[in-house]
Amino acid sequence: MNTLQVGYSQTVETQIDSVLATVFKDNNGPGAVFLVAKEGKPIYRKAFGKANIELDVNMKPDNVFQIGSMTKQFTAVGIMILEEQGKLNVNDTISKYIPDYPNGNNIAIHHLLTHTSGIKDFTKMKSIMSIARKDLTPKDLVDFFKDEPTDFQPGEQFDYNNSGYVVLGYIIEIVSGKAYEDFIEQNIFEKVGMNNSRYASEREIVKDRAYGYHNRGGFINKMNVSLSIPYASGSLMSTVDDMLKWQEAINNNILVANSTIDKVFTKGTLNNGEQFTYGYGWHLKNIEGIPTREHGGSIFGFKSMGVYIPSLDIYVIGFSNCDCHSPTKITREIAVLTINNFN
Repeated sequence: MNTLQVGYSQTVETQIDSVLATVFKDNNGPGAVFLVAKEGKPIYRKAFGKANIELDVNMKPDNVFQIGSMTKQFTAVGIMILEEQGKLNVNDTISKYIPDYPNGNNIAIHHLLTHTSGIKDFTKMKSIMSIARKDLTPKDLVDFFKDEPTDFQPGEQFDYNNSGYVVLGYIIEIVSGKAYEDFIEQNIFEKVGMNNSRYASEREIVKDRAYGYHNRGGFINKMNVSLSIPYASGSLMSTVDDMLKWQEAINNNILVANSTIDKVFTKGTLNNGEQFTYGYGWHLKNIEGIPTREHGGSIFGFKSMGVYIPSLDIYVIGFSNCDCHSPTKITREIAVLTINNFN
């Protein structure tokens, strides 16, 4: 890092500190970890608040968080790995893999990836609490929502949908012959060196786990749900450092070819030709007119947000261990600060 960059990064650090201090000023409550990287190198990496309130354990930058819907990035790339291996095609209909799926002849894997399938989002069903604490197989989970009336015909609308990514996880299992958890572990985490990332578990010992909280007029431990329910739409855990490794692996084509990455980061198009701002597992938006790749996550007790700015090679990632503190707005604010310092 040259002298100019050091000066820049010190300015960025002070500015980011002032933004985060306004939100995470309670050192005795749940906290967060934020990392900002430029050209793959961290220029900001700090922790705030407590990783565990009951045991009075301070948060540290290498704590492990549930990342919620940021899981969708891994599911999408998992599908693309299988496509490169010739085991499936994103234009295949899901009936090829799940023959009894209603309307499955009209729903393509592409529709699932882009949230345009019209399948009912199971997290919005009134009966969701009847299964929330049950350990379901992927087939049982798909069976829970597959017979619900569809919201629209495939490709007609973009409507963010967890069910689609559950079906993708099930297809990964059918095609690969491996549990989703094992497939992601072996084909992504191990290859990228994401040694502190995993499928979430409440029972297993997870070193440096951050515990999740709600605020209900005071902090309480998060509600427990079976982690078989968010599944391929939201059940992974990671650290900010591992997520930077992930971002670098995407940039450097460690897992899939550049042509495949181009497909992942192509904005979707509806049947009527209208474009929308989602690719495969990422929102494709912009900040102050500069294109971004971003995604957030929300799961009981945790919220997450990551923003990548390809033109400047800037990555901003924030994890919170209370679903009362969404890092979405702050992460985008930090991205603006960083852009202004380096653009």
